[in-house]
Amino acid sequence: MSHDPPTQLSVVKDDDTLQTEPVIPHEGWHVLHLFYKIEQTQWDLYSDEEKLEAKTALTQLVQDIRSDDAQLLTFSMVTPKADLGFMLLTADLHKANEFEKRLTRSLGADVLTPTYSYLSMTELSEYTTTEEQYGQTLVDDDGMVAGSPEHTEKIEEFRKRMAKYNQDRLYPNMPDWQVFCFYPMGKRRGEQDNWYDMEYEDRRKLMLGHARVGRTYAGRVRQLITGSTGLDEMEWGVTLFAHNTQEIKSIVYEMRFDKVSSRYADFGDFYIGLQLPLNELFSRLGL
Repeated sequence: MSHDPPTQLSVVKDDDTLQTEPVIPHEGWHVLHLFYKIEQTQWDLYSDEEKLEAKTALTQLVQDIRSDDAQLLTFSMVTPKADLGFMLLTADLHKANEFEKRLTRSLGADVLTPTYSYLSMTELSEYTTTEEQYGQTLVDDDGMVAGSPEHTEKIEEFRKRMAKYNQDRLYPNMPDWQVFCFYPMGKRRGEQDNWYDMEYEDRRKLMLGHARVGRTYAGRVRQLITGSTGLDEMEWGVTLFAHNTQEIKSIVYEMRFDKVSSRYADFGDFYIGLQLPLNELFSRLGL
């Protein structure tokens, strides 16, 4: 996927065709999680030839989307909350909207029924340690002298590390790991526990401890936090990938004892799926 600044497209009218300017954020991508139920009765009305045509059409659509500067992941959902799941990442909201409509119609007008969806965006965390904060930590905790060669070298290493971290947060390459988990979450605004009434530094200290727990799962769980304030029902979407369900269960369980979660977090429903190539996906779904 391209990370270049958006090219402004002029509005072009050609008979009944209208091309609009892209809707691209200043940084990051739009992310759509889409979940569907397969109407098996409707599918069974198709002839064998019609079924083959429908599966071929969906296969071609997935290839087209992936070649159109987007990432599209496909899942067989594990519980009856949904049968089929997609995760779509693309810069232009018009493209996200177009792809979603085409995916919904891909197997025929009445075969896929949406059961749940979530719109969010990749974003940077406001609690990420800044270069200034890191430099002061080197002075306070490690006894380094600000501006010394050793201090300067550490700052440069931090700068490179954070550049990669920020790039991965805004423009991630999603893994092909088998186990997929998605859930939305938000922070409480109750009379006693209101996350947004707390001072920034207090929130930041809590989030640093929360992040330390997550880092212990490096190499076992891949995590993407996307922002949805003003876009969907909660404030963040959490997407987890792992090689087995135990890792997903463990990280969520452990983090719930952290104060950020135990006192201030609200969770939506959890959606668990298995990432499969299309040929296996069709077989698993009985298509």
